[in-house]
Amino acid sequence: MGEINVNPNMSVLRALLLLALSATMALAQRRLALPDPRSCANRVRHATYRDARGVAHSYFFSWEHAPTRSLEVDWLDARNICRRHCMDAVSLETPQENDFVKQRISRGNVRYIWTSGRKCNFAGCDRPDLQPPNENGWFWSGSGAKIGPTSQRNTGDWSHTGGYNQAQPDNREAAQGNDESCLSILNNFYNDGIKWHDVACHHIKPFVCEDSDELLNFVRSRNPNVRL
Repeated sequence: MGEINVNPNMSVLRALLLLALSATMALAQRRLALPDPRSCANRVRHATYRDARGVAHSYFFSWEHAPTRSLEVDWLDARNICRRHCMDAVSLETPQENDFVKQRISRGNVRYIWTSGRKCNFAGCDRPDLQPPNENGWFWSGSGAKIGPTSQRNTGDWSHTGGYNQAQPDNREAAQGNDESCLSILNNFYNDGIKWHDVACHHIKPFVCEDSDELLNFVRSRNPNVRL
């Protein structure tokens, strides 16, 4: 598997983060949660991983924590639970990080999880570089990093199959009026191994949280006495 993300420059990064916010506002007028300093300081960290770039983050796996062991929520609720703890739904920006999360999924025998992956299919997504959205519009809403074109199979970990026996992302639920605009990892759901799939955001699943540098820095700047 090749590099998973296309590293954007700062102007593109800011634009994608703004688009991520717009996506949240578009979901039935629901909003992104602000971090809670006490929850951030007491966040549960099941593992710390340093990727090939030298970036080290702590991770939370919902099925490994007794109070959330059986919890399944939609994509936005997953992000908001993470965000209240200065984390966000996981962004799989390198093959090594992707493999690290997949190993935990396999070990826990979890059927599927939410990531922060999102398709840019809302107001503000008409930029030429994001067209067509199902090929060029995918990005990690937790970090703002763009995901490589889905037509280049070595730039991600998309499954070769799905409910219609088509390579992912296939937007299978569009015929029912549900755009499959959120990125889930499914565990051998279609005898395809542990792979990425596009899924409609209202479905409920377990989730993985990852430290958010943006939210941690936000809380530190306003709460200098809180140890994070």
